Amino acid sequence: MSTEDKAKAAGKNIEGKAQEAMGNLTGDPEDQAKGKAKQGEAEARQTVENAKDKVKKAID
Repeated sequence: MSTEDKAKAAGKNIEGKAQEAMGNLTGDPEDQAKGKAKQGEAEARQTVENAKDKVKKAID
């Protein structure tokens, strides 16, 4: 996983956690859902990048 991709995924995860927390504080279910979705997107990005790393290691 490249450093840039790791940073993007981590940033998206943090952004999602913050948005979900804000939704929890304000009672806004839309913010909660959007925050969880961003966290899911970050996890998917990490999974894809980990798979790329495994393939690259297998080739090398």
